[in-house]
Amino acid sequence: MAFSDFKNIADVQKKYQIKYQEENFIFPQKTEPPDNFLQELDFYQKNIDVFSSEASRSEVIISPLLREIYKRHYHNYAFWIQKSISWDDVLSGTPDYIFSTKSELGKTVFEKPIVIVVEAKKNDFEQGWGQCLAELVASQKINDDVQRPVYGIVTDGNLWQFGRLETNIFTRNIENFTIDKLSRLYGALDYLVQ
Repeated sequence: MAFSDFKNIADVQKKYQIKYQEENFIFPQKTEPPDNFLQELDFYQKNIDVFSSEASRSEVIISPLLREIYKRHYHNYAFWIQKSISWDDVLSGTPDYIFSTKSELGKTVFEKPIVIVVEAKKNDFEQGWGQCLAELVASQKINDDVQRPVYGIVTDGNLWQFGRLETNIFTRNIENFTIDKLSRLYGALDYLVQ
């Protein structure tokens, strides 16, 4: 079984006895990304149909935005793209992106996951959240600390939704963020990684 075999949040809830709630836990400040990033994004949005495929959304919006956030926090965190993680035969697979604690041994050693980012394939947020929550459960087990929250993001590049798993409670942030309000989205991502 893989993370993507979970089709929705309820699948993960039932298997791992996770409670569900909704409340806002992201309280971002409007934060402007660097000018060079804004210029690049503007250029690509004007000249490429960035929402025509999953690959274009990933390469033009999602990955560059996450890398920009990582630049602000690289002293404390590591950033992984398509890094496989595994807890057991069920909780295994390859999250799209992971922020983890930074290893003292260097960039090649994976430490405790903090934030998992899942691309909503075919804009299917329901399955995206099933996959993401399964990845958060695996992260919690890898971290060996259910009290320490782990965070998840599901996005199609345009819409960004946030969640948190702490002990056996999964909380979806009520407020969503969108690429057209980039300073709010950038602030939310920065808030989460801090």
